[in-house]
Amino acid sequence: MTTAAIVILGQGSLGTARRIQAALEPGTPIHGLTGRVEGADVGYESFGETLRGLHRDDVAVIALCASGIVIRALAPLLQNKRSEPPVLAVAEDGSAVVPLLGGLRGVNGLAQRVGAALGTAPAITTTGEVRFGLTLEAPPAGYVARDPGASKAFMSDLLGGATARLEGHAPWIADSRLPLTEDGGRVIRVTPEDRDAAPGDLVFHPATVVVAVEAGDPALPARVAEALAKGGLAHQAVAMLLARARDAAHPEVHQAAAALGCPLRFVDAPSAEAMADLAIPEDARARPLATHGPVALAVATTPETVRPIGRPRGRLAVVGLGPGTSGLCAPVVREELRRATHWIGYETYLRMAGRPRPDQVVLGSDNRVEMDRARHAFALAAEGARVAVVSSGDPGVFAMATAVMEALHENDDPAWHGVDLAILPGISAAQGAAALVGAPLGHDFCVISLSDNLKPLDVILDRVEHAARADLAMALYNPVSRARPWQLTRVLERLLTVRAAGTPVVLARDVGRPAQAVTVTTLGAVRPEQVDMRTVVLVGSSATRTFGRVADGGTWVYSPRWYVKGEG
Repeated sequence: MTTAAIVILGQGSLGTARRIQAALEPGTPIHGLTGRVEGADVGYESFGETLRGLHRDDVAVIALCASGIVIRALAPLLQNKRSEPPVLAVAEDGSAVVPLLGGLRGVNGLAQRVGAALGTAPAITTTGEVRFGLTLEAPPAGYVARDPGASKAFMSDLLGGATARLEGHAPWIADSRLPLTEDGGRVIRVTPEDRDAAPGDLVFHPATVVVAVEAGDPALPARVAEALAKGGLAHQAVAMLLARARDAAHPEVHQAAAALGCPLRFVDAPSAEAMADLAIPEDARARPLATHGPVALAVATTPETVRPIGRPRGRLAVVGLGPGTSGLCAPVVREELRRATHWIGYETYLRMAGRPRPDQVVLGSDNRVEMDRARHAFALAAEGARVAVVSSGDPGVFAMATAVMEALHENDDPAWHGVDLAILPGISAAQGAAALVGAPLGHDFCVISLSDNLKPLDVILDRVEHAARADLAMALYNPVSRARPWQLTRVLERLLTVRAAGTPVVLARDVGRPAQAVTVTTLGAVRPEQVDMRTVVLVGSSATRTFGRVADGGTWVYSPRWYVKGEG
């Protein structure tokens, strides 16, 4: 677990939430219920959905509400206590701090931190934590239990009167209230070495090993494993894998880091040995630096002496917000926005994305500078930033995904090609518009942009005519603009040479937004003045049907699943 979120239901909780927020990592957001909380960092519509989404994303939750509400919301997800992130319930006035879940993921430590900020003693009930001041099943960052399952029995023996001896450096154990003696009957060994524990003992691996690599060998993950084995080092003790910046685009580097399950960082250095030397200077090493072909290994005396040199692998995610309302935005997109260090996009779409946190950088621009925006996003991500490029609708439909791909294709910088690139889909305007009237795109259909900024009008007219002759339903984007108000007239005229005047047409404006308006008409009756740039035009096929909506007097539109050619 690396992040946390504070969730509140009412305005009265905001003051307490801000006090908690000030004690946590910068950027920890406060989620407030839309319509009931003003001034929260992030708005939400459903408490249960929000809690479950955060829990699935491995985010620690601090909920300012009754414990029962939280338990009922998360109950369907509870399966493995070793993997569950921390969950706290806190009273609205800060008078109670109750750890609920995540005892093996640091919930008690989080509760103590929150309690200290509020001046409230947390209600910790874990026996080992109460008596000894720690939980061996939940070591702090920088330490990994070789056999997590052995910790429970070990702690039970200590609670029953056994004593232990500590071998190795672990202040969190040495400073605890564990019954430690020089001749303790049980041993807690802290070592980076790949050694199993003797029966009844415990082994913790400190994150003191740095692996530095040079790309070029497709079998690099195996070379790393061999180097660790030769050094007698446990893979659980690896703090990070370092690679040269110029090797960022080599897949074997990323595969090696994934195999180890450790962070990957890129360094401007000439060799693996140079990187390892920078990360752990000679005076901080527990043993001499070792090289094995393209792999260099350095071992520090303590986790604290490992220097986090270089930069992490950056991420660039092109996200689709959907047509407008936050309810139609995919949870994975909301999570990407939450985790991003930078938001980049057209200013209108950035406003749709919601309120960024104070620590997030927002870079808005005009909607005509897509390539500049894409290049800027890659430049940031190549330096280790986590960038969200924001589109409305689906980013792959006449939106920023294509510009991002073009920018990458035209650039041979390995730092750009080493970026973790993701395209996260959204509900397109065509899908959103179709859903409002039924299923007009329920059979074969096509999507055509009428903008002539990047293709000539003759091509547009030819494509529209061919689609009409193929009897496809159509979704027409960018139907008019101030510079070309006459263009839709030409398109409609061309359509009427092939399609019947009675062909159903749907005009959907501002789909999913407060000013949403939908009109069902026909190809013969539609007029260009009914349409603007915020309108999606759906044109049915010859088989598309309409019938009345009894409940509200409107019109349903659908294209049958089977195909029978109609009149036009």
